[in-house]
Amino acid sequence: MADNNNLRIIVEKNPSESKLSELNINCWPKWGCSPGKYQLKFDAEETCYLLRGKVRAYPKGSSEFVEFGAGDLVIIPKGLSCTWDVSVAVDKHYKFESS
Repeated sequence: MADNNNLRIIVEKNPSESKLSELNINCWPKWGCSPGKYQLKFDAEETCYLLRGKVRAYPKGSSEFVEFGAGDLVIIPKGLSCTWDVSVAVDKHYKFESS
């Protein structure tokens, strides 16, 4: 059983245009949500790029949070359970790593 303490959300602020085009982000599916709190469990590693929004992600069992928002490239590890506290509606491109 994965220990949430070893699962870290990685946030890259303002990645370069070349990196975004290399990842082919515009071809990834899109997902959005309105402000609110969401319980999420990631069964696969997800890489996402936020077009808009602001999120505080609280890993399960932790009072600490990771904050990310528009313009950030975020990698969420497989096996992480967390609560997303969305203060600004999210619109993002995302991709799951195939296991």
